[in-house]
Amino acid sequence: MKRNHYCGNLSAADIGKEVVLTGWVQRRRDHGGLIFIDLRDRYGLVQLVYSPDTDNQSFAVAEQVRNEYVLAARGKVRPRPEGTVNPNLVSGEIEVEGLELEILNKSKTPPFYIEDGVSVDELVRLKYRYLDLRRPEMLSALILRHKTTTAMRNFLDQKGFLEIETPILCKSSPEGARDYLVPSRVHPGDFFALPQSPQLFKQILMVSGVDKYFQIARCFRDEDLRADRQPEFTQLDMEMSFVEEEDIRALTEELLAYVFKEALGRDIAIPFPVLDYQDAINRFGSDKPDMRFAIEIKDIADIAANSEFKVFASVANKGGWVRGINAKGCAKYSRREIDALTEYVGIYGAKGLAYIYVEETGPRSPISKFFTEEQFAAIVERMEGKPGDLLMFVAADKAIAADSIGHLRLEIARKENLIDSSELNFLWVNKFPLLEYNIEEKRWTAVHHPFTSPCDEDKATFDKNPEEARANAYDVILNGVELGGGSIRIHDRGIQERLFKVIGHTEEESRDKFGYLLDAFEYGTPPHGGIAFGLDRMIMLMANKDSIRDVIAFPKTQSATDMMTQAPSGVADRQLQELHIDIIKPKN
Repeated sequence: MKRNHYCGNLSAADIGKEVVLTGWVQRRRDHGGLIFIDLRDRYGLVQLVYSPDTDNQSFAVAEQVRNEYVLAARGKVRPRPEGTVNPNLVSGEIEVEGLELEILNKSKTPPFYIEDGVSVDELVRLKYRYLDLRRPEMLSALILRHKTTTAMRNFLDQKGFLEIETPILCKSSPEGARDYLVPSRVHPGDFFALPQSPQLFKQILMVSGVDKYFQIARCFRDEDLRADRQPEFTQLDMEMSFVEEEDIRALTEELLAYVFKEALGRDIAIPFPVLDYQDAINRFGSDKPDMRFAIEIKDIADIAANSEFKVFASVANKGGWVRGINAKGCAKYSRREIDALTEYVGIYGAKGLAYIYVEETGPRSPISKFFTEEQFAAIVERMEGKPGDLLMFVAADKAIAADSIGHLRLEIARKENLIDSSELNFLWVNKFPLLEYNIEEKRWTAVHHPFTSPCDEDKATFDKNPEEARANAYDVILNGVELGGGSIRIHDRGIQERLFKVIGHTEEESRDKFGYLLDAFEYGTPPHGGIAFGLDRMIMLMANKDSIRDVIAFPKTQSATDMMTQAPSGVADRQLQELHIDIIKPKN
């Protein structure tokens, strides 16, 4: 039998037609004289009905059928009997009277049910990924991914972009995450690296006169993993010549509005609000703030500096942060709940959590005795405290305090159900620091990457005052998650060499690692910039999933293992000999 219809596409419009269907058995129900089979394909389900009165041979075959068998079925579409219509299915008004049935392939009993919401260990799902992907919610994620990339390609094609592939086997440039290295058989002792991103190649394309480039690119980073990271991942990569930050932001917003409408049916408002990095840190404790709720951080260091509360005063007088949030309506929290929040901020380095209950009779707190009445009233006023509110404070150096109070802000929003999970809240964060000091390596490193241009006002002094230099860089944030980021690039050899020098590269090292880029900059390089989006992360947010593993067909575990194929694995000694590699086994 040759299929001529899809299970999930049948409807009342097909009543009276004779159809041939193929698919997997979702379930089989034997009602004595009737056997019902729900047949599933990529498009949905349809109910088949077999009776010995209609066709004894097909009824006999139906008796042998079990879940996940692969079938071919010929039958006639008819209305379901009154009272048996299923409004949740496209095919819920009809069923197919079975006239002929063939078992194309049998199946063992699956290790888990092929249905949505299945409760099974993720490692089992990953081992049997071919079964996991049969589940409708997993298939829906792959369909959403396809629609998203198709929309991206269509939009960028309309805007005059060229999709150009860049090499997978590259020169190693270990600045940032670790490279995955690939040994060369024809050049013994030398290695390729898998690209962490197409960064240098897309800049070379701008030198080449390709003014609008994009690529849905595979990238590889040998780094510690978590829910939204994988050793190999996909990004939408874009680069443009003769643009400024505002041009890239406007194009990106238009792209995202188009993609979310085409792939998800959602309208998003543009333009997005813009926060500079320092403002984001000061107000929300994060460079990727979730703006779906209105809790903001307040600074009380000036009041604390003159108090008798040494925990606050010592930090404030050393230039650290003494900051807090107002948890509106949370004066109901018990001491046990506050202790749990104290432990929570401790995860991010805070050594304690001070608090003030604002009650009808006035503010109440264990720390009130360390403040004058005027100071205490000034804190409550600064925090906009009203009866029923709970004010909470952290005192630490800037990095720890921002991280702690920023996460506390999110935790309160979760506990109080302040976050609308259906909302799509976009914003831009820009003007990041250009450089940060690495205490372990005792050198300056690039916050984004070493090809990011300093802001115009910092170009003359970034190597003299690296701690004050700002980058011409920008991130687009969705619901507190970095969706993508980019920058205006350095296009002048002199500035690029100065930045290499600041981050500790000698002239010889710069030449060895990036000589081809420096040489290219001497042949009329246009000003250029771009942005890249983590496609896996975007689909995860669009599909309302918690992990990018749920939107990647064949992901790795958090230990960078492919459970289905059992990669990575050992290789034959002959292969190692061809590559001139000796394995040094770790000592027990």
